[in-house]
Amino acid sequence: MTPLKIDPRTVPVIQVDSHLPAVAPQRLQADALRARFAAPPVWKPEFLAEKKFTDREPLPAAVLLPIVLRPEPTVLLTLRTPHLRTHSGQIAFPGGKVDETDADVVAAALREAQEEIGLDAHFVEVLGQLPVYVTGSAFHITPVVALISPGFALHPNPYEVADVFEVPLAYLMNPAHHRHHQVEWQGVQRRWLSMPYQDAPTERFIWGATAGMLRNFYRFLRA
Repeated sequence: MTPLKIDPRTVPVIQVDSHLPAVAPQRLQADALRARFAAPPVWKPEFLAEKKFTDREPLPAAVLLPIVLRPEPTVLLTLRTPHLRTHSGQIAFPGGKVDETDADVVAAALREAQEEIGLDAHFVEVLGQLPVYVTGSAFHITPVVALISPGFALHPNPYEVADVFEVPLAYLMNPAHHRHHQVEWQGVQRRWLSMPYQDAPTERFIWGATAGMLRNFYRFLRA
């Protein structure tokens, strides 16, 4: 199988989750996030694996889910360059494959964030991890959630990163902005989430693995 070749923006929306409650603003502040990871609830992730479209061996990966401590916290995201072999042109968290030299997935996420966008680990406070998310391209991704202190200077790697931007965490943690898509492709029904954000004049079309991991973060915070 080859990766999905259609524009995900054109795939019909079959459901919008406006019936689900948003995460309360006070739960999105630094102390509340620290407390949630220090004493995590019993909860169930909603998105753990996509239907695969490759037969290659699983590849362990790690991403940083970076929450910037603005007065209203934001999530730092990247736009991948269009020439990359996997997930090109998509919105993603900083991250990538776990190398043999990485001590663990946290070290991998911090290294990748440094290499991709120049985020200095001095500004990063790691809170914990979310469950592994398996992509259709066989990446087994561990999301590493972290708080980012303001004052950092970013230096994106132009080969990998076309843009870096921030989206309000409250927007992403409100299911009224979570849209379900479905399409039949190569005889298989495929579904995914999107969370489009209007960053005037640009629409940031957050979808697929990134949206799935954010949805799991929503479930973690609402549990």
